[in-house]
Amino acid sequence: MAKIKVTKVKSAINRTKTQKQTLVALGLKKIGQTVEHENTSSILGMVRKVNHLVSVEEA
Repeated sequence: MAKIKVTKVKSAINRTKTQKQTLVALGLKKIGQTVEHENTSSILGMVRKVNHLVSVEEA
């Protein structure tokens, strides 16, 4: 299965609780941190929910 790299590029300050929890579920804590995930529909849904805080690229 294809992989994607998700990088946190903006702060979660003044964001809703669900957006903060989504970032934690993706494994993102600090700005600039990058994690690699499988390209599944559940991961893509989480990325879509916080797409204004992260950048995504194909791995």
